[in-house]
Amino acid sequence: MKTCDLPLPEGVQAFFSETTQECAGQLALHVAESLRGRLRRGGRASLVVSGGSTPVPFFQTLAQQELAWARVTMLLADERWVPEGDPASNTTLVRQNLLQGRAKEVRFLSLRQPLCSAEQALPAIEQLLAELKLPLDVVVLGMGNDGHTASLFPDAPQLPEAMSIQAPGRVCVMTPPSQAHTRVTLTRPVLAGARFLALHLRGEDKLETLERALKAPDDWREMPIRAFLKPGLRIYWSP
Repeated sequence: MKTCDLPLPEGVQAFFSETTQECAGQLALHVAESLRGRLRRGGRASLVVSGGSTPVPFFQTLAQQELAWARVTMLLADERWVPEGDPASNTTLVRQNLLQGRAKEVRFLSLRQPLCSAEQALPAIEQLLAELKLPLDVVVLGMGNDGHTASLFPDAPQLPEAMSIQAPGRVCVMTPPSQAHTRVTLTRPVLAGARFLALHLRGEDKLETLERALKAPDDWREMPIRAFLKPGLRIYWSP
C-alpha cells in the first residue's frame, strides 16, 4: 500500500519518512517549535508523550533540542501500574531516553503513585494533574495494531467512561483483559483537545491498521484511535 493512497480526512496532515531517524528528527523539530511558540507567550508549556519502542529515537532527538526545558511540564499519556524500574514502565523508558541532557530540567508529573492500587491512587493523580492548564500544548500518541491509543483499549470495561467527551476526570483506570497490567490513562477529551496533536507510527503493519481505522471513522468502540483521526491531527510514519 502506498502512503499517498490513504484516505485521510480533510484537515489531517501526514508526514512520511524513509527512515526511523528521519521521522524522529522531523517530529522532534515540530514538537520543539510548538513548545517554543507557547513559551514565547509566557508561562509554562505542557508536553504529553507515549511509551513503547517506536518513540525512543524521537525521545533521544527531542532531548537535544534547545528550549527553556525548565518551563516545560511533561507527563505520559498512560502508564502501566508497575514499579518504576520495571521493564514495562513507561516512566523508566522516558527517564532513560528523554529526561536527559538539556531536557533534564523538565518538570515531570508521574502517573504512577506509591499507593496500593491504581484505584486508590486515582484521587492523588487527579490532584497532581489539576495544575495543568487545558488545552494541553503538545500531545504525541502512538497506536497498537488493535487500534488502541494511550491505554484506551477496545476491550477495557472502562472505555465508554474514558472516551466520553464529558468525562469528569483527567485520568481513568483501565483494566483491559487483553493486557497483563492495570493501567492509568489520560482521557479522550484531555488528549484530543491538545493544541498540537500528533500520531507517531512505525512499520507497514501500522499503516494497515490506520487504513482499517479510516474505513469506519465513527466506530471508536472497535478502534479507539478513530476518535482522534480528526482535523488538526498530524501523522508521522516511517518504515
